[in-house]
Amino acid sequence: MGFLETGVVEKKDIRTPSEKRFQKGPVAIIECVQQIPCNPCVESCPQNAISIKGSINNIPEVDFELCNGCSMCIANCPGLAIFLVDNTYEKEKSTVSIPYEFTPLPEKGEKVELLNRSGEKCGEGEVVRVRNAKFQDRTPIVTLAVNTSLAMDVRFFRRISND
Repeated sequence: MGFLETGVVEKKDIRTPSEKRFQKGPVAIIECVQQIPCNPCVESCPQNAISIKGSINNIPEVDFELCNGCSMCIANCPGLAIFLVDNTYEKEKSTVSIPYEFTPLPEKGEKVELLNRSGEKCGEGEVVRVRNAKFQDRTPIVTLAVNTSLAMDVRFFRRISND
């Protein structure tokens, strides 16, 4: 079954950088799988690392060697389908930066439950940064520290209630 049947993007459906590229620092991962007329990611990338070949309906692609991990594309994607993965954060920890459109915003240091693409808990992590600048078009970006083995699985989080 694919995305249209389950509503869940599978890892096999996305392009990923080589391990060598992952070791150079943060890189954008696009998980856009539907052909719709959309290109804010292309327009917002200052490195020209994102392109759409042919029709605007085609799926955007990242030139992983040009991407410097600036995260401009994350906040500008109306489908919330772009994530930033940095496998150079710590020896066995990576960061995953995600768009977050809920309030209140989490705080740096907050412990969270990590969720995979299906919304299932896949581990625990920590908020290491929350950015909410004007250039982000009112879409904050939350960066989570996660075990490196989970970096390509974590796509959201659930706040842990202190009640």
